[in-house]
Amino acid sequence: MRMLFFAHSGLRYLILIVGFLALVYLAYAAATGKGSDRTAKVLGSAFAGLLDLQGLIGIVMVALGLFYPALIGHIFMMVGAAVVAHVAMSMARSAPPEKAIKLRLAGVIVALILIVGGIMAIGRAVFGTGVPSIG
Repeated sequence: MRMLFFAHSGLRYLILIVGFLALVYLAYAAATGKGSDRTAKVLGSAFAGLLDLQGLIGIVMVALGLFYPALIGHIFMMVGAAVVAHVAMSMARSAPPEKAIKLRLAGVIVALILIVGGIMAIGRAVFGTGVPSIG
């Protein structure tokens, strides 16, 4: 169980890094009109995919018995972040390039806000590690 916790906790940093890279790139592309649609798609898809992996690890942890009431807010916010990321990336596929960048940017911003809120909902620091008492 500890290994899953550390994987789940550590993956958070990769998600935040990819989210930050996507945020910077998409903001630059939206502001200047320059930027590759392919790079925007890759960054957005990587971000959404990492959120999916994080969710899967979280589901396994809950299924194996790691659950306490504070997780309810965490789970709802994290599911919300994954849904927002996927919906934004999906809507961007059929949008014209200049609108697609803005949709992806909005999705990343909202998802990052939900992620930070979800981390804080369980009393953890966004950039810290606290080990809960797990068996």
